[in-house]
Amino acid sequence: MTRTRRPTMADVAARAGVSLSTVSLTYSGAGPLSAETRAKVERAAEELGYAGPAPHARALRSGRTGVVGLVIHERLQLSFRDPLMLRIMDGLVGDLGQMGLGVLLIPTPTGDPGERSLLETAAMDAAVLLRVRDHDDEPAIDILRRRGLPMVVMEGEAPAGAGVLEIDDRAATAAMIRHLVELGHERIGTITLPAGLDGETRVLGLEEALDKTAWTPVHRRLEAFADAGVEPCVVVEARASIVAEGIAAAHLALAAEPRPTALVCQSDLLAGGAILAARELEIAVPQQLSVTGFDGLELPWLAPHELTTQVQDAEAKGHALAAEVKALLAGESPAPVVMPLALRIGSTTAPAPR
Repeated sequence: MTRTRRPTMADVAARAGVSLSTVSLTYSGAGPLSAETRAKVERAAEELGYAGPAPHARALRSGRTGVVGLVIHERLQLSFRDPLMLRIMDGLVGDLGQMGLGVLLIPTPTGDPGERSLLETAAMDAAVLLRVRDHDDEPAIDILRRRGLPMVVMEGEAPAGAGVLEIDDRAATAAMIRHLVELGHERIGTITLPAGLDGETRVLGLEEALDKTAWTPVHRRLEAFADAGVEPCVVVEARASIVAEGIAAAHLALAAEPRPTALVCQSDLLAGGAILAARELEIAVPQQLSVTGFDGLELPWLAPHELTTQVQDAEAKGHALAAEVKALLAGESPAPVVMPLALRIGSTTAPAPR
């Protein structure tokens, strides 16, 4: 059986009556070509059925893969159930797509001895780290530094030359705690985001929670209690930022004696779960229990309640991350970006019960 030879760039050049470099410039868009010449090359390619240079050939010539690694800090099934992360990724991936860049989802390395991480071998031009550890070494940063790849870090400490996107979540959490103190609350508990890669829903002491915490946002939002001059009466780590884990965590928190009169939750989904748990226990919100969240998600299923929370623009964060990637790939050093937060007082906080 005779196999039909696929047309090449040289065939297109011969058909169009131009040089090979002219065909190459037509596909790369890197040089000045007249509209007439470009149309001649495109017409010849169409007649021959030539689809363009192979992606690996383009990568070899340009030194670029057209891929950005997106390092995910938790199991994908959990990330894709979190509306905040989905909106961040939507803004980021959409903008990268407009730049002609694709995305490779990569699990964050654990740093365990003998681990073989995709981050060490995957072909990419840059990486975005959605979360980093706030103490000890960060394996993802170490790997990218060794490979000499540009990186953008969201909400965490980054090496020199990297892109950084921050929110002042420590100050924002302290502001919510002070709001509860002004309402007369003395027994204030907290439900945290997962402390690490393999967290579980459990009660922890404050010092134990700070010691076990890997991810920067968890640590900073716990440290906010000291800034507000409050020691939480109970600390519960949630396995994931999903409603079901908020329900489970709130049942543990509300079993503490004496029972907290307020819960500071590190995400809106956890706060929504806490309110559902209070309903199950016939604890009235906010008359008997005040609840705060973090993120500013729309949760219509909580009606008639509107959550007291810190609002952030997730899609804008995605756009900002993409802009930092673009700057790095252009050889620039992007300035750190700090995204704003806004305290929204809803109907889930009220004066402490007498």
